[in-house]
Amino acid sequence: MSRRVAVIVLDGVGCGEAADAVAYGDVGSNTLGHVLGQVSTALPNMERLGLGHVGTLRGVAAVAEPAGAVMVLEPRSAGKDSITGHWEIAGIVLDAPFPTFPSGFPAALLDAFSAATGHAVIGNCVSSGTAILDALANEHVATGAWIVYTSADSVFQVAAHESVVPLTELYRACEIARELLVGTGNVARVIARPFTGTSGAWQRTANRRDYSLPPVSETLLDALQTAGVPRSGVGKVDDLFASRAITSVHTSNNAAGIQLITEWLHSSHEGFLFANLIDFDQQFGHRNDVHGFAGALAQFDAALPALLHAMRPDDLLFITADHGNDPTTPSTDHARERVPLLVAGRTVTPGVLPPRDTFADVGATVAEVFELSWRGCGTSFLSQISAR
Repeated sequence: MSRRVAVIVLDGVGCGEAADAVAYGDVGSNTLGHVLGQVSTALPNMERLGLGHVGTLRGVAAVAEPAGAVMVLEPRSAGKDSITGHWEIAGIVLDAPFPTFPSGFPAALLDAFSAATGHAVIGNCVSSGTAILDALANEHVATGAWIVYTSADSVFQVAAHESVVPLTELYRACEIARELLVGTGNVARVIARPFTGTSGAWQRTANRRDYSLPPVSETLLDALQTAGVPRSGVGKVDDLFASRAITSVHTSNNAAGIQLITEWLHSSHEGFLFANLIDFDQQFGHRNDVHGFAGALAQFDAALPALLHAMRPDDLLFITADHGNDPTTPSTDHARERVPLLVAGRTVTPGVLPPRDTFADVGATVAEVFELSWRGCGTSFLSQISAR
Protein backbone atom coordinates (compact mmCIF):
# COMPACT_ATOMS: atom_id res chain seq x y z
CA MET A 1 0.00 0.00 0.00
CA SER A 2 1.63 3.23 -1.20
CA ARG A 3 -1.04 5.63 0.00
CA ARG A 4 -0.35 7.94 2.91
CA VAL A 5 -2.78 9.40 5.42
CA ALA A 6 -2.21 12.26 7.84
CA VAL A 7 -4.63 13.07 10.66
CA ILE A 8 -4.10 16.48 12.28
CA VAL A 9 -5.90 17.12 15.55
CA LEU A 10 -6.44 20.80 16.35
CA ASP A 11 -6.60 20.23 20.08
CA GLY A 12 -9.69 21.83 21.62
CA VAL A 13 -11.17 23.28 18.40
CA GLY A 14 -14.80 22.24 18.82
CA CYS A 15 -17.64 23.66 16.73
CA GLY A 16 -20.68 23.70 18.99
CA GLU A 17 -22.29 21.91 21.91
CA ALA A 18 -22.69 18.15 21.59
CA ALA A 19 -26.12 16.55 21.84
CA ASP A 20 -25.40 15.53 25.44
CA ALA A 21 -23.67 18.76 26.49
CA VAL A 22 -26.17 19.30 29.30
CA ALA A 23 -24.78 16.25 31.11
CA TYR A 24 -21.35 17.91 31.15
CA GLY A 25 -22.45 21.42 32.07
CA ASP A 26 -21.44 22.69 28.64
CA VAL A 27 -24.68 23.91 27.12
CA GLY A 28 -23.89 26.90 24.92
CA SER A 29 -20.21 26.10 24.38
CA ASN A 30 -19.06 26.75 20.81
CA THR A 31 -15.32 27.18 20.57
CA LEU A 32 -15.00 28.09 16.89
CA GLY A 33 -18.22 30.09 16.73
CA HIS A 34 -17.52 32.16 19.81
CA VAL A 35 -13.84 32.82 19.07
CA LEU A 36 -14.58 34.02 15.55
CA GLY A 37 -17.57 35.93 16.83
CA GLN A 38 -15.39 37.95 19.18
CA VAL A 39 -12.22 38.31 17.11
CA SER A 40 -12.53 39.04 13.41
CA THR A 41 -10.27 36.42 11.84
CA ALA A 42 -9.91 35.49 8.18
CA LEU A 43 -9.48 31.75 7.55
CA PRO A 44 -9.58 31.66 3.74
CA ASN A 45 -7.89 28.30 3.27
CA MET A 46 -10.05 26.33 5.67
CA GLU A 47 -13.03 28.25 4.29
CA ARG A 48 -12.10 26.98 0.82
CA LEU A 49 -12.06 23.40 2.13
CA GLY A 50 -15.54 23.89 3.59
CA LEU A 51 -15.11 25.00 7.21
CA GLY A 52 -18.08 27.37 6.92
CA HIS A 53 -20.40 24.37 6.72
CA VAL A 54 -19.69 23.15 10.29
CA GLY A 55 -21.67 25.99 11.86
CA THR A 56 -22.34 29.70 11.68
CA LEU A 57 -18.87 31.23 11.73
CA ARG A 58 -18.40 34.96 11.47
CA GLY A 59 -16.11 35.78 8.55
CA VAL A 60 -16.04 32.20 7.25
CA ALA A 61 -18.48 31.62 4.39
CA ALA A 62 -20.22 28.35 3.64
CA VAL A 63 -18.81 28.17 0.12
CA ALA A 64 -21.08 26.66 -2.52
CA GLU A 65 -18.39 24.30 -3.82
CA PRO A 66 -15.91 23.25 -1.09
CA ALA A 67 -12.49 22.08 -2.21
CA GLY A 68 -12.61 19.18 0.26
CA ALA A 69 -15.06 16.90 2.01
CA VAL A 70 -16.52 18.44 5.16
CA MET A 71 -18.64 17.10 7.99
CA VAL A 72 -19.28 17.41 11.72
CA LEU A 73 -18.43 14.61 14.16
CA GLU A 74 -20.44 13.98 17.33
CA PRO A 75 -18.57 12.55 20.35
CA ARG A 76 -19.86 9.20 21.60
CA SER A 77 -17.35 8.24 24.30
CA ALA A 78 -18.11 9.24 27.86
CA GLY A 79 -15.79 12.10 28.80
CA LYS A 80 -14.33 15.17 27.16
CA ASP A 81 -10.57 14.93 27.62
CA SER A 82 -7.76 14.48 25.10
CA ILE A 83 -7.31 10.76 25.74
CA THR A 84 -11.01 10.09 25.25
CA GLY A 85 -11.07 12.10 22.02
CA HIS A 86 -7.92 10.61 20.50
CA TRP A 87 -8.86 7.07 21.52
CA GLU A 88 -12.26 7.54 19.89
CA ILE A 89 -10.63 8.77 16.68
CA ALA A 90 -8.55 5.57 16.80
CA GLY A 91 -11.56 3.31 17.27
CA ILE A 92 -12.22 3.04 21.03
CA VAL A 93 -15.57 4.22 22.41
CA LEU A 94 -15.68 4.34 26.21
CA ASP A 95 -18.90 3.55 28.07
CA ALA A 96 -17.84 5.30 31.27
CA PRO A 97 -15.69 8.37 31.86
CA PHE A 98 -12.38 8.24 33.68
CA PRO A 99 -12.67 9.20 37.37
CA THR A 100 -12.26 12.82 38.35
CA PHE A 101 -11.33 14.28 41.73
CA PRO A 102 -13.21 17.55 42.36
CA SER A 103 -12.38 17.37 46.08
CA GLY A 104 -8.74 16.41 45.58
CA PHE A 105 -7.01 13.04 45.85
CA PRO A 106 -7.31 10.67 48.82
CA ALA A 107 -4.86 11.31 51.67
CA ALA A 108 -3.63 7.71 51.59
CA LEU A 109 -2.66 8.05 47.93
CA LEU A 110 -0.74 11.26 48.55
CA ASP A 111 0.97 9.78 51.59
CA ALA A 112 2.14 6.85 49.49
CA PHE A 113 3.29 9.20 46.71
CA SER A 114 5.18 11.38 49.18
CA ALA A 115 6.85 8.41 50.85
CA ALA A 116 7.92 6.92 47.54
CA THR A 117 9.30 10.17 46.13
CA GLY A 118 10.79 11.78 49.24
CA HIS A 119 8.92 15.07 48.88
CA ALA A 120 5.89 16.42 50.69
CA VAL A 121 2.76 17.42 48.76
CA ILE A 122 1.01 20.78 48.67
CA GLY A 123 -2.08 21.84 46.78
CA ASN A 124 -4.28 18.80 46.16
CA CYS A 125 -7.06 20.86 44.66
CA VAL A 126 -8.76 21.73 41.39
CA SER A 127 -6.93 24.62 39.74
CA SER A 128 -5.68 26.04 36.48
CA GLY A 129 -1.97 25.65 35.83
CA THR A 130 -1.19 29.34 36.09
CA ALA A 131 -3.31 29.99 39.19
CA ILE A 132 -1.72 27.13 41.12
CA LEU A 133 1.76 28.55 40.48
CA ASP A 134 0.70 31.99 41.64
CA ALA A 135 -0.62 30.43 44.84
CA LEU A 136 2.00 27.81 45.68
CA ALA A 137 5.20 28.19 43.66
CA ASN A 138 6.96 30.25 46.33
CA GLU A 139 6.27 27.56 48.93
CA HIS A 140 7.47 24.87 46.52
CA VAL A 141 10.73 26.70 45.86
CA ALA A 142 11.29 27.14 49.59
CA THR A 143 10.45 23.55 50.60
CA GLY A 144 10.77 21.33 47.52
CA ALA A 145 7.24 20.00 48.07
CA TRP A 146 5.43 18.74 44.98
CA ILE A 147 2.56 20.91 43.76
CA VAL A 148 -0.19 18.39 43.04
CA TYR A 149 -3.43 19.50 41.45
CA THR A 150 -6.20 18.34 39.13
CA SER A 151 -8.91 19.83 36.92
CA ALA A 152 -12.34 18.90 35.61
CA ASP A 153 -10.52 16.21 33.61
CA SER A 154 -9.12 12.94 34.90
CA VAL A 155 -5.58 14.19 35.57
CA PHE A 156 -3.01 14.03 38.37
CA GLN A 157 -0.69 16.96 37.70
CA VAL A 158 2.69 17.43 39.39
CA ALA A 159 4.39 20.81 39.10
CA ALA A 160 8.01 21.48 40.05
CA HIS A 161 10.55 24.21 39.35
CA GLU A 162 13.33 22.94 37.10
CA SER A 163 16.03 24.48 39.29
CA VAL A 164 14.54 22.93 42.46
CA VAL A 165 13.75 19.44 41.19
CA PRO A 166 15.66 18.00 38.19
CA LEU A 167 13.48 16.92 35.29
CA THR A 168 14.59 13.31 35.65
CA GLU A 169 13.35 13.30 39.25
CA LEU A 170 10.04 14.90 38.29
CA TYR A 171 9.53 12.36 35.52
CA ARG A 172 10.34 9.48 37.85
CA ALA A 173 7.85 10.84 40.39
CA CYS A 174 5.18 10.88 37.71
CA GLU A 175 6.01 7.28 36.80
CA ILE A 176 5.54 6.38 40.47
CA ALA A 177 2.21 8.22 40.54
CA ARG A 178 1.15 6.34 37.42
CA GLU A 179 1.87 3.04 39.18
CA LEU A 180 -0.11 4.14 42.26
CA LEU A 181 -3.15 5.39 40.38
CA VAL A 182 -4.90 2.12 39.70
CA GLY A 183 -8.28 0.60 40.49
CA THR A 184 -10.87 3.18 41.53
CA GLY A 185 -8.18 5.84 41.21
CA ASN A 186 -7.45 4.88 37.62
CA VAL A 187 -6.82 8.45 36.52
CA ALA A 188 -6.48 8.91 32.76
CA ARG A 189 -3.26 10.92 32.80
CA VAL A 190 -0.44 11.83 35.13
CA ILE A 191 1.15 15.03 33.84
CA ALA A 192 4.58 16.40 34.66
CA ARG A 193 4.32 20.20 34.74
CA PRO A 194 7.83 21.68 35.02
CA PHE A 195 8.20 25.45 35.29
CA THR A 196 10.83 28.14 35.71
CA GLY A 197 10.92 31.80 36.69
CA THR A 198 10.63 33.81 39.86
CA SER A 199 7.83 35.07 42.08
CA GLY A 200 5.24 36.86 40.01
CA ALA A 201 6.79 35.66 36.74
CA TRP A 202 6.44 31.87 36.73
CA GLN A 203 6.56 30.17 33.34
CA ARG A 204 5.65 26.60 32.47
CA THR A 205 8.22 25.07 30.13
CA ALA A 206 7.99 22.86 27.06
CA ASN A 207 9.28 19.87 29.07
CA ARG A 208 5.80 18.68 29.97
CA ARG A 209 5.33 14.94 29.81
CA ASP A 210 2.11 12.90 29.99
CA TYR A 211 1.79 9.40 31.44
CA SER A 212 -1.41 7.87 30.19
CA LEU A 213 -3.26 4.66 30.78
CA PRO A 214 -2.67 2.17 27.97
CA PRO A 215 -5.61 1.86 25.58
CA VAL A 216 -8.23 -0.57 26.86
CA SER A 217 -8.53 -2.41 23.55
CA GLU A 218 -6.96 -2.60 20.11
CA THR A 219 -6.66 0.72 18.31
CA LEU A 220 -6.12 1.80 14.74
CA LEU A 221 -2.45 2.24 15.62
CA ASP A 222 -2.18 -1.36 16.84
CA ALA A 223 -3.84 -2.60 13.67
CA LEU A 224 -1.51 -0.55 11.47
CA GLN A 225 1.47 -1.93 13.36
CA THR A 226 0.25 -5.50 12.89
CA ALA A 227 -0.16 -4.85 9.17
CA GLY A 228 3.35 -3.42 8.92
CA VAL A 229 2.19 0.11 8.07
CA PRO A 230 4.69 2.73 9.32
CA ARG A 231 3.33 5.18 11.90
CA SER A 232 4.73 8.60 12.77
CA GLY A 233 3.63 11.06 15.41
CA VAL A 234 3.87 14.80 15.99
CA GLY A 235 3.12 16.30 19.39
CA LYS A 236 1.79 14.43 22.40
CA VAL A 237 0.04 11.57 20.56
CA ASP A 238 2.46 8.94 21.86
CA ASP A 239 1.74 10.04 25.42
CA LEU A 240 -2.00 9.70 24.84
CA PHE A 241 -1.56 6.10 23.73
CA ALA A 242 1.05 5.23 26.37
CA SER A 243 3.59 4.97 23.52
CA ARG A 244 1.82 1.87 22.20
CA ALA A 245 2.28 1.37 18.46
CA ILE A 246 3.51 4.91 17.86
CA THR A 247 6.44 7.18 18.61
CA SER A 248 6.17 10.92 18.36
CA VAL A 249 8.35 13.99 18.11
CA HIS A 250 7.23 16.40 20.82
CA THR A 251 7.02 20.06 19.97
CA SER A 252 7.13 23.29 21.94
CA ASN A 253 4.37 25.02 19.98
CA ASN A 254 2.08 24.79 16.96
CA ALA A 255 4.65 26.36 14.63
CA ALA A 256 7.11 23.55 15.36
CA GLY A 257 4.37 20.96 14.91
CA ILE A 258 3.27 22.42 11.59
CA GLN A 259 6.89 22.40 10.42
CA LEU A 260 7.25 18.69 11.25
CA ILE A 261 3.97 17.86 9.50
CA THR A 262 5.16 19.73 6.41
CA GLU A 263 8.50 17.92 6.46
CA TRP A 264 6.75 14.54 6.75
CA LEU A 265 4.55 15.32 3.75
CA HIS A 266 7.57 16.44 1.72
CA SER A 267 9.62 13.39 2.74
CA SER A 268 9.82 9.85 1.48
CA HIS A 269 7.96 8.64 4.57
CA GLU A 270 5.14 6.16 3.99
CA GLY A 271 2.14 5.15 6.03
CA PHE A 272 0.26 7.08 8.68
CA LEU A 273 0.94 10.39 10.43
CA PHE A 274 -0.95 11.29 13.62
CA ALA A 275 -0.35 14.86 14.74
CA ASN A 276 -1.59 16.96 17.65
CA LEU A 277 -1.35 20.75 17.66
CA ILE A 278 -1.70 21.67 21.31
CA ASP A 279 -1.54 25.47 21.49
CA PHE A 280 -5.27 26.01 20.91
CA ASP A 281 -6.03 24.04 24.06
CA GLN A 282 -3.02 24.43 26.33
CA GLN A 283 -1.99 28.01 25.65
CA PHE A 284 -5.30 29.67 24.85
CA GLY A 285 -8.39 27.61 25.69
CA HIS A 286 -7.36 26.80 29.25
CA ARG A 287 -6.31 30.41 29.79
CA ASN A 288 -9.44 31.98 28.28
CA ASP A 289 -7.24 33.82 25.79
CA VAL A 290 -9.66 34.52 22.94
CA HIS A 291 -7.26 36.63 20.87
CA GLY A 292 -4.50 34.05 21.23
CA PHE A 293 -6.88 31.30 20.13
CA ALA A 294 -7.91 33.32 17.09
CA GLY A 295 -4.27 33.94 16.25
CA ALA A 296 -3.51 30.22 16.40
CA LEU A 297 -6.38 29.53 13.99
CA ALA A 298 -5.00 32.14 11.59
CA GLN A 299 -1.51 30.67 11.92
CA PHE A 300 -2.70 27.18 10.99
CA ASP A 301 -4.81 28.51 8.14
CA ALA A 302 -1.83 30.39 6.70
CA ALA A 303 0.23 27.18 6.81
CA LEU A 304 -2.43 25.05 5.14
CA PRO A 305 -1.51 25.80 1.48
CA ALA A 306 2.04 24.55 2.08
CA LEU A 307 0.67 21.34 3.61
CA LEU A 308 -1.67 20.78 0.68
CA HIS A 309 1.09 21.54 -1.84
CA ALA A 310 3.37 18.96 -0.22
CA MET A 311 0.85 16.14 -0.57
CA ARG A 312 1.36 13.35 -3.09
CA PRO A 313 -1.43 12.58 -5.58
CA ASP A 314 -2.87 9.76 -3.47
CA ASP A 315 -2.38 11.32 -0.03
CA LEU A 316 -5.32 12.02 2.29
CA LEU A 317 -5.29 14.76 4.92
CA PHE A 318 -7.83 14.76 7.76
CA ILE A 319 -8.15 17.92 9.90
CA THR A 320 -10.26 17.49 13.02
CA ALA A 321 -10.32 18.00 16.82
CA ASP A 322 -10.70 15.98 20.01
CA HIS A 323 -13.06 18.16 22.11
CA GLY A 324 -13.87 21.82 22.64
CA ASN A 325 -12.24 24.42 24.89
CA ASP A 326 -14.28 27.59 24.56
CA PRO A 327 -12.15 30.48 25.84
CA THR A 328 -15.15 32.81 25.95
CA THR A 329 -16.88 30.94 28.79
CA PRO A 330 -16.05 31.37 32.50
CA SER A 331 -14.74 27.80 32.60
CA THR A 332 -11.08 27.07 31.86
CA ASP A 333 -11.82 23.39 31.21
CA HIS A 334 -12.60 21.32 28.14
CA ALA A 335 -16.09 21.51 26.66
CA ARG A 336 -18.30 18.71 25.38
CA GLU A 337 -18.55 19.75 21.74
CA ARG A 338 -18.90 18.40 18.27
CA VAL A 339 -15.79 18.76 16.13
CA PRO A 340 -15.19 19.68 12.50
CA LEU A 341 -13.68 17.32 9.97
CA LEU A 342 -12.11 18.54 6.74
CA VAL A 343 -10.70 15.97 4.33
CA ALA A 344 -8.34 17.07 1.56
CA GLY A 345 -6.57 15.27 -1.24
CA ARG A 346 -6.64 14.93 -5.00
CA THR A 347 -8.66 11.71 -4.75
CA VAL A 348 -11.32 13.31 -2.52
CA THR A 349 -14.82 13.99 -3.80
CA PRO A 350 -15.58 17.50 -2.53
CA GLY A 351 -18.82 18.20 -0.76
CA VAL A 352 -20.73 18.51 2.49
CA LEU A 353 -21.56 15.21 4.15
CA PRO A 354 -24.15 14.56 6.88
CA PRO A 355 -22.96 14.62 10.51
CA ARG A 356 -21.36 11.44 11.86
CA ASP A 357 -22.31 10.08 15.28
CA THR A 358 -18.79 9.20 16.45
CA PHE A 359 -15.19 10.33 15.99
CA ALA A 360 -14.39 6.64 15.44
CA ASP A 361 -15.60 6.91 11.85
CA VAL A 362 -12.26 8.59 11.13
CA GLY A 363 -10.32 5.55 12.33
CA ALA A 364 -12.59 3.19 10.43
CA THR A 365 -12.04 5.20 7.25
CA VAL A 366 -8.26 5.21 7.67
CA ALA A 367 -8.38 1.46 8.25
CA GLU A 368 -10.19 0.98 4.97
CA VAL A 369 -7.66 3.16 3.14
CA PHE A 370 -4.90 0.80 4.30
CA GLU A 371 -7.07 -2.27 3.62
CA LEU A 372 -6.98 -3.45 7.23
CA SER A 373 -9.31 -6.20 8.38
CA TRP A 374 -9.64 -4.35 11.72
CA ARG A 375 -12.35 -1.72 11.97
CA GLY A 376 -12.82 -1.12 15.70
CA CYS A 377 -15.81 1.05 16.47
CA GLY A 378 -17.12 3.38 13.81
CA THR A 379 -18.14 3.11 10.18
CA SER A 380 -15.96 4.02 7.23
CA PHE A 381 -17.08 6.84 4.94
CA LEU A 382 -14.31 6.23 2.40
CA SER A 383 -16.77 5.44 -0.40
CA GLN A 384 -18.46 8.81 0.15
CA ILE A 385 -15.24 10.84 -0.20
CA SER A 386 -13.46 8.82 -2.88
CA ALA A 387 -13.35 10.33 -6.34
CA ARG A 388 -12.27 7.01 -7.77
